Amino acid sequence: MKMKRIEAIIRKSQLDEVVDALHEIGIDFLTYWNVTGVGNEKSSSIYRATVYETRLIERIYLSFVCREIYVDLASNAIINAARTGEMGDGKIFISSVDESIRIRTGEKGPESLYIKE
Repeated sequence: MKMKRIEAIIRKSQLDEVVDALHEIGIDFLTYWNVTGVGNEKSSSIYRATVYETRLIERIYLSFVCREIYVDLASNAIINAARTGEMGDGKIFISSVDESIRIRTGEKGPESLYIKE
């Protein structure tokens, strides 16, 4: 059985919804970072006489590994929870994982992951 890494860049405001959606399908463990990136928007906005640079965008970068059979469920959960319909909703990246080892038990491969079949 194959394993996949799912990485997503989402709006900070959508993190709770995405985590809840992933929990609903059985993805209970993930890692996330606060990140800043540059998007397609190349402008600034003014709010109460203060100029805000909108080109540098704060986002959440989340990452987890799951069995291949959960990839469609997980990516759809992220899409449905993170989508606002506006530019800057984010991206999802899916890549193969060759090996996984649970440090505590020494289990290897898909058996080392948190989702049991």
